[in-house]
Amino acid sequence: MTDNLPAAGRRSLDAHLALLGCALVAAALVIIWGARLTVPRVMYVSELGATGEPTAEWFRAALLLIVVGGSLIAWAGRRIRTIAPLLRAWAPAISLWVGCAFFLVASQVTCTARCPLPYGPSFTWQDFIHTSVAVLAFAAACWAMLQCSFAVGHRALRRFSLASGIAVAAVAGTGGILSLARFGTDVGSVLELVATTIALAWLGVLGGSLVAVGSAAQQFEEAVGEPDELVDLVVVPVDPPHARLGFDRHEVAMLLPDDERAFGT
Repeated sequence: MTDNLPAAGRRSLDAHLALLGCALVAAALVIIWGARLTVPRVMYVSELGATGEPTAEWFRAALLLIVVGGSLIAWAGRRIRTIAPLLRAWAPAISLWVGCAFFLVASQVTCTARCPLPYGPSFTWQDFIHTSVAVLAFAAACWAMLQCSFAVGHRALRRFSLASGIAVAAVAGTGGILSLARFGTDVGSVLELVATTIALAWLGVLGGSLVAVGSAAQQFEEAVGEPDELVDLVVVPVDPPHARLGFDRHEVAMLLPDDERAFGT
C-alpha cells in the first residue's frame, strides 16, 4: 500500500496510520476500564463480553478497536527487525497481526454467562474457543514484545518492550493459574485487567514511537535539504562510544538509500 509512495510520503502516511492506531487502542482501553467499573462484582475481563452481560456490546467494540488499531500500528512498524536469533524468524508486525486475528475471533465468539472454565461439567465449545484464542492472542502479543526487546535501534522501545513482555507474561500467567485453580478469583480478575492494561499501553507506546521516528526522519530530511530522496532513517551502531556521534550513547541516525540493492544486498 504505502510502499509505492515516495519515501517522504510513505513515512508521513505510516506515521498517521500509527497515530490513528494509537487513538483506537486508547479508546479500547478506556471502554474496557469504563465497562469494568460499572460492574460491582468480581469478574474477569472476558466476562464483560459474556452472553447476557450489559457490557457485552461494549466489550465487543473494544476488541474490534484493538484489532483495527493494532493492525494499523503493525503496518506502520512492519520494517522493525530483531537481532535475536530465536526471535527473528518473522517480523514483530507478523506477531501483532496474528494476535489481532485471534482477538477478532474472540470478539465474535464470546464466552457464556459467567465465563466458566472450558473443562469439566461446565464445558462448552463456545467457552473453549474464546478462552483458547484469548490466550493465544496474549501469547502473540508477548512474543511481539520480546521481539521488540531486541529490535535494531529504538533503545527506549527495547527496554520498555522487555519490561512489558515480562510483566504481561508474569501477571497474566498468575491470573490464569488462579482461575484454573478456582482460587483467589478476586485477585486473578484484577491481575487480568492489569495485564490487559500493560499490553495495550505497550501497543500505544509502540505506535507513538513510530510516529516520533517518522517525524524525526522528516525533520532530518528538511534539515539536509533533500525531502524528496528515497531514503530511510535507520540507526547504525558506532564504535567507539566516545566518538560522540550518536544521540543515545553509541547509536547515530544516518540516511541510507531506500533500495537496499544499492549496497548489493
